[in-house]
Amino acid sequence: MAGLTTLSDDALLDRLQRGAFAYFEDYTSADNGLVADTSRPGSPCSIAVVGFALSCYPVAVHRGWLSRDVAAARTLKALRFFSDSEQTEEADATGFKGFYYHFLDMHTGRRVWQCELSLIDTALLVAGIVTAGCYFDGDGIEPHIRALSESLYRRIDWSWALNGGKTLAQGWKPGCGFLHYGWEGYNEATILYILGVASPTFPLPSESFAGWTFTYQWENLLGQNLLYSGPLFTHLFSHAWIDFRSIRDQFMREKNADYFENTKKAVAVQRDYCARNPHRFEAYDRNLWGITAGDGPNNQDMRKKSRDRRCYGYMSRGVPYGPDDGTIAPWAMLASLPFNPDAALQGIRCLLEQYPQVCSNDRLSSGFNPSLVEDGRAWLSTGWYGLDQGLLVMMIENHRTGFLWDITRGSDIFRTGLRRAGFEGGWL
Repeated sequence: MAGLTTLSDDALLDRLQRGAFAYFEDYTSADNGLVADTSRPGSPCSIAVVGFALSCYPVAVHRGWLSRDVAAARTLKALRFFSDSEQTEEADATGFKGFYYHFLDMHTGRRVWQCELSLIDTALLVAGIVTAGCYFDGDGIEPHIRALSESLYRRIDWSWALNGGKTLAQGWKPGCGFLHYGWEGYNEATILYILGVASPTFPLPSESFAGWTFTYQWENLLGQNLLYSGPLFTHLFSHAWIDFRSIRDQFMREKNADYFENTKKAVAVQRDYCARNPHRFEAYDRNLWGITAGDGPNNQDMRKKSRDRRCYGYMSRGVPYGPDDGTIAPWAMLASLPFNPDAALQGIRCLLEQYPQVCSNDRLSSGFNPSLVEDGRAWLSTGWYGLDQGLLVMMIENHRTGFLWDITRGSDIFRTGLRRAGFEGGWL
């Protein structure tokens, strides 16, 4: 990968951001705008990946990768699909109560894998829908984008998803009802609550967000006082859309902190954990980190080099409490750019120099595990995941220009949601 490691920082980010966006060009249906969860053959659509794609199309226009007309047409196609798709209690519908099933058939758009009606994945989809409605403010087909964005958002029955409680369930299945667990502890659900409390039709009560924050864990970890969540992605996803710098809810006001600073501390914990490397995994270092949800080896991949440790496959890994099996997510380091640019760039350069195989076609893999070696090669995830690539496009852009944050700061939906959740200060 010498061609990448010799580039300037700006040129390197140009290549990796463009390579990540190309995922949506390669794995989006031309018929309905759905985007595959992974690049592997037969992969279904992930609705969350569609949300990332819809948010990345404005970046593509901004960067000159797509014309505005093409980006608008692709956006409208996806929004029309979701608007027209079946919303019933039928087991093979696309959604219900304005929410959508986690995974959909790429061709028919119907539920697959007996998956759940996913609240968080719907929220990530809707974040992209709202972003599109804000960005496409012109004439031609763009008024249709704005109208569909508004109608799709307004029909979501967030209050139904409380299931009679004070905080949200994680999901629902036809014939089974709501899943028997909710959201506890800090995680990626911030954006879910922000969108839910802002609704003009079926809103969550404002106190539901405060009810969720009561489950938070504030801890001292490796010398950092922070709001704990182990996997790195949980500190990143909501930040892809929301600029949390200097705005605080009640919880953060009491801690004299904010969520942006908290993610900076989470990055520091990741780096310190990998520097200490308590389990003696290969490659872990202050400049090689990124432990999060993603693809990894499973127990069938075990070799003598792995010292009989368990491997977890696709899993949400975290630090310092685990689970941890030596798997690093290369994209997670680079997606941390807004919070520690020097560490992210230094880390990705070290990674590309030592393990160039983690990047092909300018696109970073979901995961690799250098503690698991076969025929002299470290374990490497096959193919790519759309969530990883979409987050990279957005976070690189937020670091470079703040372009997406500029869009969402102008959104009445995001601003209303933040205020109803108790956020104050800064740009609010």
